[in-house]
Amino acid sequence: MTGPYGYPAQQPGPPGFGYPAPQAKPSGATAIIAAVLGLVGALASGFIPIRYFIELPSGFSLSNLPGFALVELVLYLVAALFLLMGALTTFFRSLIGAILLILGSLLAILAVVLEPIAFRVPYRIHLDILLRFATFDGVLRLAMVVFGLVALLLAVLPPTFRYLRWRPAPVQPYRPQNQFPQQGGW
Repeated sequence: MTGPYGYPAQQPGPPGFGYPAPQAKPSGATAIIAAVLGLVGALASGFIPIRYFIELPSGFSLSNLPGFALVELVLYLVAALFLLMGALTTFFRSLIGAILLILGSLLAILAVVLEPIAFRVPYRIHLDILLRFATFDGVLRLAMVVFGLVALLLAVLPPTFRYLRWRPAPVQPYRPQNQFPQQGGW
């Protein structure tokens, strides 16, 4: 068989030289929103104990606080640290960022829920302060719970992990046109 100008027709190349379809890059919307909410939660969670430490009266030390109150303040600080590190590592597309966001969100929510026990306040009064928006601390705690829940839900979703795990496929080598592998044995 010949081509249109009398030359022999080119045979197709050997199988296996095709290029696969490029992989679609997953959307990072859930991961980025979770990271931004984690930053807001870290600011709120870190502000509460820092403000408490600054406003300690003179002659009063942390050793005068009950043990549960110290645990509560440490929970806030650890939650702030986890949320901050989780948000930053999520921005750099590391899988550990989503895990730190999940842990930090859980710690922040746990700190707000356990606070009435630590300071020996009835839950009714605690929730009344939170839901009336009477104090800035109440607004911070409510924001911490809301942003923590949303960040937790977004960090757990499969698209977040898909985005953080995704790496582009390696570039396929380019095969020059009309060159075929050498036939052996002649």
